Amino acid sequence: MKLNIDENPETAARYGVMSIPTMNVYKGGEVVQSIVGAKPKAALERELADHLA
Repeated sequence: MKLNIDENPETAARYGVMSIPTMNVYKGGEVVQSIVGAKPKAALERELADHLA
C-alpha cells in the first residue's frame, strides 16, 4: 500500500513514520519490520527475504 503522508499526517504519526521513504512489513496486523530510506532492489530483497519465502 502506498500512502501520501502530506495528505494523511495522522496515519503517518500513528505508525511512527519520520522519514520518507519508509516501508513497514505487517504480519497479523502488527509491524514486524520497518525499512527506512531509499535502497536498491537487491538490498530490499535481502532485507525482505524472510518475509518473501
